[in-house]
Amino acid sequence: MHRSTASPTLPSGRTLGLSLALVSAFAFGGSGTAAKPLIEAGLSPLHVVWLRVTGAAVALLPVAYRHRDALRRRPGLLLGFGLLAVAGVQACYFAAISRIPVGVALLIEYLGPPLLIGYVKFVQRKPITRGAAIGAGVAVAGLACVVEVWNGLSFDALGVLFALGAACCQVGYFVLADAGRHGDRPVDPLAVSAYGLLIGSVLLTVVTRPWQADWGKLGGSVVMNGHTLPALLPAAWMVLVATVLAYLTGVISVGYLSPPIAGVVANLEAVVATVTAWVLLGEHLGLPQIAGGLLVLAGAFAAQAGKPAEAEVAGAGVPGAGVPVAAEAAVDVAEVADVSGRSSRTSRGD
Repeated sequence: MHRSTASPTLPSGRTLGLSLALVSAFAFGGSGTAAKPLIEAGLSPLHVVWLRVTGAAVALLPVAYRHRDALRRRPGLLLGFGLLAVAGVQACYFAAISRIPVGVALLIEYLGPPLLIGYVKFVQRKPITRGAAIGAGVAVAGLACVVEVWNGLSFDALGVLFALGAACCQVGYFVLADAGRHGDRPVDPLAVSAYGLLIGSVLLTVVTRPWQADWGKLGGSVVMNGHTLPALLPAAWMVLVATVLAYLTGVISVGYLSPPIAGVVANLEAVVATVTAWVLLGEHLGLPQIAGGLLVLAGAFAAQAGKPAEAEVAGAGVPGAGVPVAAEAAVDVAEVADVSGRSSRTSRGD
C-alpha cells in the first residue's frame, strides 16, 4: 500500500526538479548580458560581480533570518558554499580571463559537470547513468563551438589553473547543494542559498574593495543594443533574476535531480548567455556557435534520457525493500526526458 501511494508522487518531483534546473540555467545565462552595459558604463567587472552577489545577499536577508538556526546546525556547509559556489567561482574565473582568452576560460570552467561525474563515481562511489556521462561529453564539445575556442588559443599555466579552479568550485556548488539535504541535520535549500550569498559577499568585499567604485553611475543611463535605459534596470535584473532566482532554483533542483544530471543541464547557461547577447546586445552568432548550441542541447537531453543497463538489474532487488538507487535514477531520467521535450517546444514557440 505504501509503495503504490508513494510512486505517483515521484515523477512529479522529478518534473519539478528539471523545471527548476532549466529556470536556473536560463536565469544564470542572462547575467553577462545584464552586466555588460554596466561595465561599459564605467564599473569594473569585479565591482559588478560584488554588486550582483551583495545585492542578492541583501534581498535574501529575510530568508537568512528565518533560517538563522542553519548557522548553528551546518556552519561548515554554509561556509563552504559561500567560499566555493559563490566567491570561488567568481574570483577564479576573473583571474583566469586576465591571463587566457575568455572562450578558453569559459570552456574549462564548464568542465565542471564531467568533473562532477568523476567525483560522484570515484569519490562518493555512487552509480552514474551512461546518459549523464555521454551527455556531459557531448555538451563539452558543443561548448567548445559556442565559445569558438579555436580563436586565440594560447597556453598560460597559471591562467589554466585558475580556470580549473573555477570548474572545481562549480563542482562544489552541486556537491554542497546536494549535501545540505542529507545527514542528521539537513538544511533548507533556501538557507543554503541565502547564507552562501551572504558569506560570498563578505569574502568578495575583501577582494574587490567596493568603496573604490563610482556607484553614482547606477543613477545614470546605459546603452543596450542602441537603446538607452536606466542603469538600475539591468542591475536589478542581474541581482534579482540572474542571482537570487538562479541560485534558489538551482540549489532546490539538485534535491530532485542527481547532481550529475543537474550539472549537465547547467551547461545550457553558456548557450543562453550567447543567445541573449545576440538578441539584446546585437552580438551575432556564427554557424559554429549555432551548431555548438544544438550539441549542448543534445548533451543535456542525453543526460536525462539515457537509461543505464544496471538499472534493470537493480530493479530486480528484494521486493518491498524500496526503490534502489540505480532504478530510481532510471525513473528520474525517463520522466525528465519527457519534460525536456515539452520545455523545448515551449521555448521555440515563444
